[in-house]
Amino acid sequence: MPITAEDVREIALSLPDSSEKLSWGMPTFRVAGKVFAALGEDDTTVGFKCPREERAELIAAEPAKFFLRAGHDDNYAWLRARLAALDDRAELRAILADAWRQAAPKRLAEAHPNLGTPA
Repeated sequence: MPITAEDVREIALSLPDSSEKLSWGMPTFRVAGKVFAALGEDDTTVGFKCPREERAELIAAEPAKFFLRAGHDDNYAWLRARLAALDDRAELRAILADAWRQAAPKRLAEAHPNLGTPA
């Protein structure tokens, strides 16, 4: 079953202290006021926090899945994924949990060390 915008919303909001806020005309997902993910304008992509030094490797390994919006994401710790290219909800959960950890306050992130890992 393909991944949908509702899957993104459900998983993002299941993460501790997460909230949704409309910004730039798109749903964004935040922890402690910091954006960790956002749905794309057409609900077919998700943007998420990703260290800049890891982006090129991810894109090179799976260019059909991961991409940057040229001229927009270049200077930010941000990467995008095509929802239709994601393997399953477990992969989406791992991506969102990792992005959440990058945005969450240290104390909150440390309180949830296994976030996103399979039970």
